Amino acid sequence: MDIVLSLVSLTVTKVLQFSGLVDKSDALRTKKMEEKALEVYDVIRSIRDPEKPNTLEELDVVTEKCVEVQELGEDEYLIIIKFSPTVPHCSLATLIGLCLQVKLQRCLPFKHKLEIYISEGTHSTEEDINKQINDKERVAAAMENPNLREIVEQCVTEPDD
Repeated sequence: MDIVLSLVSLTVTKVLQFSGLVDKSDALRTKKMEEKALEVYDVIRSIRDPEKPNTLEELDVVTEKCVEVQELGEDEYLIIIKFSPTVPHCSLATLIGLCLQVKLQRCLPFKHKLEIYISEGTHSTEEDINKQINDKERVAAAMENPNLREIVEQCVTEPDD
């Protein structure tokens, strides 16, 4: 399905280029952002769920469509992730957000700003959790807690590590 979407996207881009509605530099920029989004997705897809033996990808908590990348400046990007907890009252949604934060901060090879949100309408307290996930001081304080840090490490460590 993802391959089909990529092909459709490429086809639409080419049609718009040939019709003159989009210039080549816009198409190249769009392609670059799509490639960055896939790079981000490849980093987060293998994060393990804190209470299940599955990855966030396997549980559809994260998908390719949940990642958006915008260019802020030369070699600097804004990454926006909107994830969907498995149930609207998921007690570990904040922990999943923390895992996303930690893994991306460690693994992305380019300068970026990160915004992580729960997809609208997928959690009963999404507004409160969104504030927690994007508060740098709360994230830092959470990672100082040895028990929480151990859980995050278990979730973000690759099986091969």
